[in-house]
Amino acid sequence: MALSSISILSLLLVLLSASWATPASIEDNFIQCLDDNSEHVIPISAVCAQTNSSFTSVLNSTAQNLRYLEPSVPKPQFIFTPLNESDVQAAVICAKKLGIHLRFRSGGHDYEGLSYASEIETPFIMLDLARLRSTNVDIDDNTAWVQAGATIGEVYYRISEKSKTLGFPAGLCSSLGIGGHITGGAYGSMMRKYGLGADNVLDARIVDVNGKILDRAAMGEDHFWAIRGGGGASFGIILAWKIKLVPVPETVTVFTVPKTLEQGASKILYRWQQVADKLDEDLFIRVIIQVTKAGQKGERTVTTAYNALFLGDADRLLQVMNQSFPELGLTRKDCIETSWIKSVLYIAGYPSETPPEALLQGKSLFKNYFKAKSDFVQQPIPETALEGLWKRLLQEDSPLMIWNPYGGMMANISESAIAFPHRKGTLFKIQYVTSWYEGSQDATTKHMDWIRGLYDYMAAYVPTSPRAAYVNYRDLDLGINDKTNTSLSQARVWGTKYFKGNFDRLVKVKSKVDPDNFFRHEQSIPPALIEA
Repeated sequence: MALSSISILSLLLVLLSASWATPASIEDNFIQCLDDNSEHVIPISAVCAQTNSSFTSVLNSTAQNLRYLEPSVPKPQFIFTPLNESDVQAAVICAKKLGIHLRFRSGGHDYEGLSYASEIETPFIMLDLARLRSTNVDIDDNTAWVQAGATIGEVYYRISEKSKTLGFPAGLCSSLGIGGHITGGAYGSMMRKYGLGADNVLDARIVDVNGKILDRAAMGEDHFWAIRGGGGASFGIILAWKIKLVPVPETVTVFTVPKTLEQGASKILYRWQQVADKLDEDLFIRVIIQVTKAGQKGERTVTTAYNALFLGDADRLLQVMNQSFPELGLTRKDCIETSWIKSVLYIAGYPSETPPEALLQGKSLFKNYFKAKSDFVQQPIPETALEGLWKRLLQEDSPLMIWNPYGGMMANISESAIAFPHRKGTLFKIQYVTSWYEGSQDATTKHMDWIRGLYDYMAAYVPTSPRAAYVNYRDLDLGINDKTNTSLSQARVWGTKYFKGNFDRLVKVKSKVDPDNFFRHEQSIPPALIEA
């Protein structure tokens, strides 16, 4: 029987009103659920919808990669900024109850924007841990409890407030959110002396898939193993880490010595590859490789800058260098003796007169369009290959490579001690980056094609079974999960690159603690029960 025009009009109005109400109802239902499940009153300002005038500034506040802030990239339906742990519990309970996909961030430095953007999960909401950022240092116990939203710079500063002879071996970029940073491992300039940040974690507080807060004893050793190096957002939401503080001398020494191609950069870098992992473990020398201008005509060249921290004074440093790496030609005037906290500022790239309080600002010095990749090197790259590398770097506008040395404590920790596996046998790690300042598709394609070509060129000089990668330098080129039905064979393609032989154990942990795959993203660990 045909519908009357009035009936059709009524039906259309019902359908239209339902479609108009959908976005608001998700937010309204979530807020009501939060009120029902949190121990505290949720302020209106804690929930920021896309229609709110503050939405863009909140979303952009810690997001580092502008590629994922483009209008075409799906954004969270709304952002919830919890003020306490109970709010985080309630958010998990409510997202699960209402069937809403949840993403969360502590610092926003994830290279592929997985904490604040999604190409495969829409709609979704974001949990921003920026207000959970306290650091409580216990000097008597040489430990600190640090909430997930604190930046690593804040942590360093709070330690230095209490002691001039204690530090923590984690990241070089001071605006990293410590919650996600440690889940991937946490490289730093004291890694050769003390290992990674994740190697120096004693306890943690997380919210599990049921909205319960677990510490190390409650979660069990397998779960605790997985969150240290197994990558962020697969096993729960990190609320806080209990970290072990490490001794540092009152006087440390830093230096940066640049060498251009015209100054014999290839030969010196080849020598660095042979000695960097064998140097005194108090000495960390990374190499920052960029294209610069040189000479009166300002011609482009490649500069290799040897950027170092030595846990000791300049006299002992010069003894070590003269014995082990004289080719660099380090002199006394190159050496800057300083305190450990000021060395943090130096390594992070702050101007020389910057006070340590700048670390409390938590602002990134690096925010643009970029793409990154990584490799782990086990044999020195020949000089002839370096010459080919320089040619490729000179073809790009703003290329960057950072070579981080291994050896020392990194070679003495088992690959299975925590989920982070890249240990003995590695000479150094390479980070490749290209950045640009225009968001057009042509610009993006140009620079993405360049870095992929460079990565292909380097394949001949790195191990390939697997060709390993660092999970904190997320690279979606390695493969991604399907929306909700990723097979283990599909995930193993990228998973073994990040985690090598630890991938299967991570899957077992995931299958136990989150069998329904609530905590998921494009490269999260899948449970074994999900097979395609």
